[in-house]
Amino acid sequence: MKLAKTYTFLKKDLSLIEDALEETVYADQPVLHDASTQLLKAGGKRLRPVFVLLASKFGDYNLNRIKNVASSLELIHMASLVHDDVIDDSDIRRGKPTVKAKWDNQVAMLTGDYIFAKALQQFTEIDQPRAHQILAKTMMELTIGEIEQIKDKYNLDQNLRVYLRRIKRKTALLISSSCQLGAIVANTDNETEKALFRYGYFMGMSYQIIDDILDFTASEKELGKPAGSDLLQGNITLPVLYAMENRHIRHELEEAFADTGNINPNLMVPIISKISKSDAIAKARGVSDQYLQKAYDSLSLLPDIQAKEALANIANYIGNRKI
Repeated sequence: MKLAKTYTFLKKDLSLIEDALEETVYADQPVLHDASTQLLKAGGKRLRPVFVLLASKFGDYNLNRIKNVASSLELIHMASLVHDDVIDDSDIRRGKPTVKAKWDNQVAMLTGDYIFAKALQQFTEIDQPRAHQILAKTMMELTIGEIEQIKDKYNLDQNLRVYLRRIKRKTALLISSSCQLGAIVANTDNETEKALFRYGYFMGMSYQIIDDILDFTASEKELGKPAGSDLLQGNITLPVLYAMENRHIRHELEEAFADTGNINPNLMVPIISKISKSDAIAKARGVSDQYLQKAYDSLSLLPDIQAKEALANIANYIGNRKI
């Protein structure tokens, strides 16, 4: 089953949010407009708006209010991707040129800043102070996660706790906040809000771990970028942590990272291949499955409505996706 088929009943509402996104990223300045529009048209699963909409189904579903939250969170996600591409010096995302590749780093950073600002402007329509506090906290944690990733590049002396804390900040909190803010704007009760937040957090953790696995197991065509790109950029993910339990692989990585300013991609190719064929992949998937089960458990506390079934189906898709 394709992901979109798990929430076909949201198709009309998602179309309205897509229209809102196009309207929001409009800029009078030509370069900003073109760069922002290119990013929007590059596609994406639009998962964060989907989570906002589904969470809101458990309360007072008012699309005029909810769409502001949904589009704001997607814009924040988009802006973080633009900044990521500059930090990682990435020329390709989803098989297409990045903003920094088509223009330059300065334009990319300013485009990201512009989109962040537009997200905050959109969110001012929400008159619930607690929602603004949660969004601000999420954005701060997202930034800390990015800084931590930069700090730990090429650092082979990391542990599971450091990795999990980093992906919590970089990925899981934006997804959990999407669920929580959807619940808040729909005025759900506290228990429902907590259950949706927990579902989003555990889903986000599983989602990022699967992403890190696919970086080794999917093809360049499927990824839209070279396999093992994260490791080539010095990012130590869960499969790498487990693979380094093999002292030979760790030694090869130590040699490859001896001069981080001059990494030889040819040395990395066999290492990436070894990791992709090692038991590290199964171990990492096992951790993802644990988070996935916790996401399912969180759903058990919610009433049996169509949105709950959709959330369960999304979890099933994410946990078993091949790309």
